[in-house]
Amino acid sequence: MADRRDFLKASLLGASAWALAGQVGATAAATGKGASGARVVSTWDFGVAANQAAWPVLAQGGHALDAVEAGVMVPEADLKNHSVGRAGYPDRDGHVSLDASIMDADGSCGAVAALEHIAHPIQVARRVMERTPHVLLAGDGALQFALEQGFKKEELLTPESELAWKEWLKTAHYQPSINSEVRDYGKTGLPGGKDNHDTIGMLAIDAQGRLAGACTTSGMAWKLRGRVGDSPIIGAGLYVDGEVGAATSTGVGEEVIRNAGSFLVVELMRHGRTPQEACHEAVMRIVKKRPNASKDLQVGFLAMNRDGDVGAFAIQPGFSYAVCDAGRQDGLLPAKSVF
Repeated sequence: MADRRDFLKASLLGASAWALAGQVGATAAATGKGASGARVVSTWDFGVAANQAAWPVLAQGGHALDAVEAGVMVPEADLKNHSVGRAGYPDRDGHVSLDASIMDADGSCGAVAALEHIAHPIQVARRVMERTPHVLLAGDGALQFALEQGFKKEELLTPESELAWKEWLKTAHYQPSINSEVRDYGKTGLPGGKDNHDTIGMLAIDAQGRLAGACTTSGMAWKLRGRVGDSPIIGAGLYVDGEVGAATSTGVGEEVIRNAGSFLVVELMRHGRTPQEACHEAVMRIVKKRPNASKDLQVGFLAMNRDGDVGAFAIQPGFSYAVCDAGRQDGLLPAKSVF
C-alpha cells in the first residue's frame, strides 16, 4: 500500500509541476481563458490545424458548437490522416466506417456509428442532434439518413489505405481476439499509441462562456467489421455539461466505454477536481481495474472546465494535445502519463 501511495503522490506532484510549467510557457498556459474569453483544445498533433480552423468562429464571437464542427472537419478531410475521416484505414474486410459525436452545453447531442460512404460524419451527427428525436444512428440507417439529408455518397477507401490493407492481409489472422488488429498494425504494437491514435476530440468555450465538444474517428485499423469504439458514445468518448465542463478521450475505446470515461471526468470536475486532476483520476481508475492490460494499451483524457481551464492525462507517454486561444493559435503540449 505504501508503494501505491508513493506512486500516486509522485504522479500528482508531477501533474502539478507540469501545470505550473504550463502557466509560464509559450502557450500562456493550459489554464485560464484567452483574452477574448474563448479557447479551443483538441487531441493529438493534428489538433493544431483543427483548432486553427475552429478559431475564426470563436474569434468572431461565434458559437462553440459551430467551432468544434468546423474544426474536426479538417482531419476528417485530410488524405494524410489514416485514423480520422475519409482516408482512414479500413476494417479487416476492407470497409472504411466512421464514427462521430457532437454535444452542446445544454445536453443536446447527436452521433453516428459505423457510417460508410460519407466523408464528414460530424456533420451527420449534428443533423441527428438537430433534426431527429434520437441521439445515435448506426450503420445502414445512418447512411440512409445522411443521404436523405443531402449528403453525397462517396468511396472512402483511398488507394493508399487500400494498399496498406492489402499489405496487412498478407499476414493477417482473423481470430476475433481483443486488439489483434492493433498488434498486427506493426508500428508501435501499442493500441492507441502515437502511430495508431484513432480519434480527434475537440472542446471549445466561446466568448459567451458556452461549451461544446465534438469527436470523430475512423476507428482502429483492421478492426472487426461493425466494431464501434467510444467516439460516438455520449458519456464515453465525449461529454459536455455547461454547468461544469467538458471532456473527450482517445486511445482504446473499449476501455473508455467500460468506465464511461468522459462522463466520469466531468463528474469529477463537478465534485471539485481541476481538469488535470479529473483526467488523472479517470486514467488511474482504468489502471487500477486492469493493471496488467493497461501496460499494453493507451487511453488519454482531455478536459476543460467552464472557466476555460484545461487538463490532460494518459496511461502511456506520447499523448499530446493542442491549445488555441487569443494568445496563441498553434500551441501543442505533451500530456503527463502513468508510465
